[in-house]
Amino acid sequence: MTDGYTGEGAGARDDAGAGRTTTLLGGGLAVVLLAALGATGGWLLAGENDGPTPPDTAAAAAPTGTRSAAHPTPGRSTSSPARTSAPTRPAGLTVPEVVGEDFADARDELRERRLGWRLVFLGGAGRTVERTSPAVGTQVRPGRTVTLYVSGPAPAATVPDVVGDDCDEAGDDLVDEGFYPQYGSGRTGTVTRQDPPGDSTGRWNDQVWIWCGAAPAGSGSATPTP
Repeated sequence: MTDGYTGEGAGARDDAGAGRTTTLLGGGLAVVLLAALGATGGWLLAGENDGPTPPDTAAAAAPTGTRSAAHPTPGRSTSSPARTSAPTRPAGLTVPEVVGEDFADARDELRERRLGWRLVFLGGAGRTVERTSPAVGTQVRPGRTVTLYVSGPAPAATVPDVVGDDCDEAGDDLVDEGFYPQYGSGRTGTVTRQDPPGDSTGRWNDQVWIWCGAAPAGSGSATPTP
């Protein structure tokens, strides 16, 4: 009885111990596996929401405003005066500021601007321009005659000798010296005669008659008939 009892009890205890060991091992392995799976699942979830942004994604997400500020597009600026303001209209031709200048300089300035001139000598003293008509700063068209009022009398001037010169060139020379050319026989050809003669003394604004082309009939008359 002792052997039988001892055998059964020992065998039962051995089987039960083996079963308990198997159960403990299995349970421990399951805990380890579950812990591992839980950690893996937690990393996957964390990576899905809070993972680091890849370099390419960060570059794509950079604000475009920074690049456009560093490299502005040519011709797109809205602060350019040419695009935001109305075009400036040209002021046009005006009577230049010649009051107070020597009348000869004032006349040359008018000529440079393609304006005509008329000299009015007031008979006082000096050579300066006192006023103009139209007034200084008035808008005028090319060719408009501007009257210069000079403070003093017409100064003396020497009449140039233009006989033998081309008719157009002779007229220009007379104007340069302050005289007004008058043409007794047209304005083409060579100057054959003039009155008053060359190298004589005259005054600014005096008229000088010239004949161009063929010698005028009745050349013995010294006073031309306009």
